[in-house]
Amino acid sequence: MLNIGCHLSSAKGFTNMGKEALSINANTFQFFTRNPRGAKAKQIDQQDIAGLCNILKQHRFAPLTAHAPYTLNPCSADPSIRQFALETMKDDLERMELLPHNYYNFHPGSHVKQGVEKGINLIADMLNKVLKPEQTTTVLLETMSGKGSEVGRSFEELKAILDKVDLSDKLGICLDTCHVYDGGYDIVNHLDAVLNEFDAIIGLEKLKAIHLNDSKNPYKSHKDRHEVIGGGYIGIEALVRIITHPKLCHLPFYLETPNELEGYAKEIAVLREKYNAVLC
Repeated sequence: MLNIGCHLSSAKGFTNMGKEALSINANTFQFFTRNPRGAKAKQIDQQDIAGLCNILKQHRFAPLTAHAPYTLNPCSADPSIRQFALETMKDDLERMELLPHNYYNFHPGSHVKQGVEKGINLIADMLNKVLKPEQTTTVLLETMSGKGSEVGRSFEELKAILDKVDLSDKLGICLDTCHVYDGGYDIVNHLDAVLNEFDAIIGLEKLKAIHLNDSKNPYKSHKDRHEVIGGGYIGIEALVRIITHPKLCHLPFYLETPNELEGYAKEIAVLREKYNAVLC
């Protein structure tokens, strides 16, 4: 079965996100833990969370992914920004234990002219401070497109972070199709080679989730601008090869395409149809 969903707004509450997911034939979804461009998080509503947990169990949802705010930069040159990242992730991970055994995804950050090695060390240092042996949440490092001074533009950089974290069993990778294609991994023409490279450097057992997006920009552009499925340079045929690949088809896929709920519903319907045509 294809485990697929999209990014939903948490503004209306957790139970409503579950209901919205069901309304578009999704069996997972992604949401922001708090204001994506700020720091504010909603007050916890235990009854609302219980309502979502009931939906997840009743309909056998695949793992959900909570996305950290974009303002989180654990390798900033500014100590106050690094402290904000630490405090925000610590709080988010405590909140995530109310939705146990799910994922928490974050952009590794930008080293801001400090150098990649320094950036990697700062990211690992934060993770060593916030990860706990008893947590059920798996923290996902997202693959990046390589714009500016981003860390995580290569599999080697992600591996370097993993190697410096004591509780690396609490970590995984979220592969963003737009990001890796823009970053120089040719998933359109050489998907198997890219997966073999990932396996050799990081290990496919660490790949926990996929952001399924087309790209507005061509291969190796280092831009990071998502496009609707089939509307960009990756194309629907390549994306279908990804969701049906024997090494990937068991993973949860999250659409982050420029869409409203109706658009997501159409993309999910098309992808389910193509997935079933290949695998059924």
